[in-house]
Amino acid sequence: MDAGAFSHPALFYRDESTYLAGTVPFVLDGLAAGEPVAVAVPERNLARIENALGDAAGEILLIDMGDAGRNPGRIIPGVLRAFADAHPGPVRIIGEPIWAGRSEDEYPACAQHEALINAAFAGRKATILCPYDTTSLAASVLADAEATHPLLIDDTGETLSERYAPDDIVAAYNAPLTPAPAAVTMAFTLGELSKARHFAFDFATDAGLPGDRVQDLVLAVGELTGNSVQHGGGGGELRLWTDGGHLVCEVEDAGHLADLLAGRRPVPLNQVGGRGLLLVNHIADLVRTYRTARGTITRVHLRL
Repeated sequence: MDAGAFSHPALFYRDESTYLAGTVPFVLDGLAAGEPVAVAVPERNLARIENALGDAAGEILLIDMGDAGRNPGRIIPGVLRAFADAHPGPVRIIGEPIWAGRSEDEYPACAQHEALINAAFAGRKATILCPYDTTSLAASVLADAEATHPLLIDDTGETLSERYAPDDIVAAYNAPLTPAPAAVTMAFTLGELSKARHFAFDFATDAGLPGDRVQDLVLAVGELTGNSVQHGGGGGELRLWTDGGHLVCEVEDAGHLADLLAGRRPVPLNQVGGRGLLLVNHIADLVRTYRTARGTITRVHLRL
């Protein structure tokens, strides 16, 4: 792997032995080369790598992806770029955003995340290794991994992916969202932005969302409705409902989201604006976006 360019391999593993054989040498080689290393994987695999590294584990950043990456839209800005931007030279990161416990709602956002890493890190000096469990993940998930990673690694060696087509994955998972069940709705324009926030506050309070998360929802609604007014044709529709242990907020407007990395790109401190979707990604437990010819639907999940 060329330390002077961006590399994004997928590691296909079938058990703990092949997992450690693919990850531990990757970490140790990075440390030997003087490269900062971060490991962001689910808690069980994090413990495996930490134990296998021994004292060397103290030289790397260990991150529970089950927490830091529960919203896939947060992983690029909050985990990968946060680490890479803190170091001037080449970095190594193990990032495992997809595991068998991911829900059907979460997976499309995970697949799009893996595809967008390639654009987010183009031209940067970094290697991001993404493990995939071949025994617990569906064949369709492994096929998607071949489309989002230019290099594939298993216990037989490395091969270039003949199916690499990340843009196709982004497009394939830009699919209609599951229709909302009975939702409370509110149309809004510039004059109703404050009313929309109060509308969300009252619904979340009645639904039993914890107090600090109520404020998160109000903030997310403020950002999304403000974006709709500014970029989405002057207004839109706000929908709220509860489903499967989550409070769900959806905003639909006539705007067209051309920048696929919007909300996933860190914003310089001196930049005015451009933080709305980024803030929503940091707040939410899941964000899904559906772009249509008529406009954009953004759906935000908060755990109850």
